Amino acid sequence: MEQKVVRTPKTKTAQQALQSLMRMCARSERSSGDALRLMKRWGLTNEDAHKVLVRLQTERFIDDARYAEAFVRDKLNLSGWGAYKIKMALRTKGVSKDIIEEVVAPMIAETDMAERLEDIMRRRMRTLKYTSAYDAKTKLIRFAASRGYEIDEAIECASKIIEE
Repeated sequence: MEQKVVRTPKTKTAQQALQSLMRMCARSERSSGDALRLMKRWGLTNEDAHKVLVRLQTERFIDDARYAEAFVRDKLNLSGWGAYKIKMALRTKGVSKDIIEEVVAPMIAETDMAERLEDIMRRRMRTLKYTSAYDAKTKLIRFAASRGYEIDEAIECASKIIEE
């Protein structure tokens, strides 16, 4: 019988957490929420975690606006996400509502979301298993909603694809 190995998270001091987060942030963007979750897992007190976070932000290792821009760019271009899903993901990452609105709106405005939605729906249609046009349309609409697109846009686009 195989025994399960339970890993206990390593505890770190505030200085060790600062050093670790500096290394992490130098490699890739991190949000303040990501950093706080890591520090909580490492056993730092709220006070120490806040001090470390302030230092990381002061030295520009962590910048939520910069993180949000990179996140939106990746999710729009690589993952094909819609505005709603991007905004909700940023909220779960601990980015403030003001920064989300400031960053997401202009980037989505300059992107042709209808064209992008049509493209991903057409790709999805090629692999979709359906029994009727109605079935295909509802599956396409659900798919678009799961990607964070507006329902009205999804219905319009699905209708266009099904008619063709």
